[in-house]
Amino acid sequence: MTQTKDTIPVKKGEQLNTDLLEKFLRENLGELPQATLEIEQFWAGHSNLTYELKMGEWEAVLRRPPHGPLAPKAHDMKREFQFLTQIHPLFSQAPEPFLFSHDESIVGSPFLLMERKHGIVIDHSFPKGLDVTPEHRQKLSNLMIDTLVDLHAIDFKKTKLGEISSPEGFMERQVHSWINRYDRSQTEEVKEADQLKEWLIQHLPKSQPSVIIHYDYKLNNAMFDPKLERMVGLFDWEMASVGDPLADLGAAMSYWTQPDDPEPLKNGLGKPSVTIQEGFMTRAEFIKQYAERSGRDVGEMHYYLTFAYFKLAVICQQIYFRYKKGQTRDPRFAHFDQFVKTLITHASTVSVQK
Repeated sequence: MTQTKDTIPVKKGEQLNTDLLEKFLRENLGELPQATLEIEQFWAGHSNLTYELKMGEWEAVLRRPPHGPLAPKAHDMKREFQFLTQIHPLFSQAPEPFLFSHDESIVGSPFLLMERKHGIVIDHSFPKGLDVTPEHRQKLSNLMIDTLVDLHAIDFKKTKLGEISSPEGFMERQVHSWINRYDRSQTEEVKEADQLKEWLIQHLPKSQPSVIIHYDYKLNNAMFDPKLERMVGLFDWEMASVGDPLADLGAAMSYWTQPDDPEPLKNGLGKPSVTIQEGFMTRAEFIKQYAERSGRDVGEMHYYLTFAYFKLAVICQQIYFRYKKGQTRDPRFAHFDQFVKTLITHASTVSVQK
């Protein structure tokens, strides 16, 4: 089986000062190989900037926020480092964190350094050379469900994660927070937005008991072994928290497109996800299997999925806001305003399905 390279040369405008960073690493990480620091950039992702660092046999991953003004509480590298410190010993898919630095003189912002994992990341297509069958896709669906159930089964009270999260009132706080984020980053009127925001406030369900949630759980944040039999990595813990497990499931399903979805929904982030291919479970099948394996009541999932589509719309709106202000020039973001409208319209449709 062949693996596609997951890094590219660093994009223009996103370069790091190699000499300064190498000096910092040697001063703070102890003995490192006597080789020149090499830096490449991970091509996936729309938000934080993520780099591969190599010196001889030594390697690591550096994460920093995007350039430009940031939404309050977003892209908090220190919190992500603290979260990884607690979750890694209990959940091996989470990368081991090495260090956090608030010194903005090194890479231009606070940053964290963590373990570099190797495997296969799947997004819009499977790597060339992989002979993938519908049975493989069914297996991947089951791996995604089982790993989420396993994560939600960890007793957060055995960690310090409750101290850096606020489990009580999680969903109410989330709904109001993401509405505020949308209002702050809005660039034009979207017809259904006000009605949707009001619906989310008025129909808040009773929360499930709190668990550790990843909150950005999707196929291209996971890494699999070459035979697609195990998940060996789970990344982007920036939004992780202790909260309602169905909010985590809803967020996962907002990315999990299926063949009969509207074309704008499937294509909004570029090419459609592989989850539209034969063998992958539908969202309804995924939710049903999650309920059976976790023992949780999913009777209010239409609310959580509605909120998840709205939350994804806000994330895209914040990115588009930065693009329109010239804070990022990435051409992938030029039409995110249209995808925001698609997501809000779709969320409004889901909200009335029950």
